[in-house]
Amino acid sequence: MMKTDSVSSNPRRIFAAVILAAGSLCLLYAAQNIPAFANWYTEHIYSILVETIGRFWGIFPFSAVEFGLYLTILVFILSLIYAIRKKRPAAWGANVLLFASILFFTYTICCGINYGHSSFSETTGITTSSYTAEELASVCELLTEQLNELAPEISCAEDGTSLMRKEIVPRNAKKAMEHIGTLYDELDGYYPLPKRLTVSEILSYQNLSGIYSPFTIEANYNDDMTEYNLPFTACHELSHLRGFMQEEEANFIAFLACVNADSPEFQYSGYMLGWLYATNQLYHADYEAYERIHSMLNNQSQIDLAANTQFWNTYDGQIAEVSNQINDSYLKANGQDDGVASYDRMVDLIMAYYNE
Repeated sequence: MMKTDSVSSNPRRIFAAVILAAGSLCLLYAAQNIPAFANWYTEHIYSILVETIGRFWGIFPFSAVEFGLYLTILVFILSLIYAIRKKRPAAWGANVLLFASILFFTYTICCGINYGHSSFSETTGITTSSYTAEELASVCELLTEQLNELAPEISCAEDGTSLMRKEIVPRNAKKAMEHIGTLYDELDGYYPLPKRLTVSEILSYQNLSGIYSPFTIEANYNDDMTEYNLPFTACHELSHLRGFMQEEEANFIAFLACVNADSPEFQYSGYMLGWLYATNQLYHADYEAYERIHSMLNNQSQIDLAANTQFWNTYDGQIAEVSNQINDSYLKANGQDDGVASYDRMVDLIMAYYNE
């Protein structure tokens, strides 16, 4: 009887999986083609999910999605072994299909729909436009001056790299995002503490500094990186909780949150990442101006940049390349035509911000 019941339940599980998948696809289609729906959903539905699901998982001091990943892998292996031993591959397959469809639906309602949401620049009226290499160089000089003023306020490790007081980065990131929410209504709302991954090498090997988990509505960051990255990355991932999924906008929001924070470490982190993205673009637009501005940068920041390059070079390899290709395809599938290059478009927003 037990075997018969199990077999008869397979079609129901498959049917439920198909319904969930179909519903998810319909919601994603509506979000991409009906902007008013995506905006309404983010404001009225997703905000509730952040307040409930995000607040619940925020209770735990560890990354719930990281723990869930390990648990899922373990259950997957054990259940497969059990299914093979009991000769029940159909039931196992139906369960896996249903579980996958549940994950897809969760992703859709906690992340996917938000890709159709109006951009931060649209809602705030920060309009991007073309600019000259000379104008870009001028902003790069401003960022350099800010870094040179802040550097003496930042403590250093024995190797000369800047210390960000790692133990209070989550609390200060939450505080920074709450503060920027008082300046921009679009960013107002509940923020949980961002969480470091216990095994941050998972992200390092993928060349990822952080990741937003739609399954637990958590902001996770790579704790192994050169420390000046930590505040900016934590704010970047938290910005996704306001429904802004485009990576250049998450970068820009993180920049705003950091440079407007009370903490000098956060200000330093924001200006460092802004400087890095802007000067990378200047490098291609006007190499002589880039060289001049790079020579103006204080020694401490130059040590940080060298340490950062060395860190990521350690993890360069096939895994990082495949991860980059997957991320590129994922972003393009969600309407970001530039793929991973969209992160760099943060510079357009910084230029618009300084030229207002």
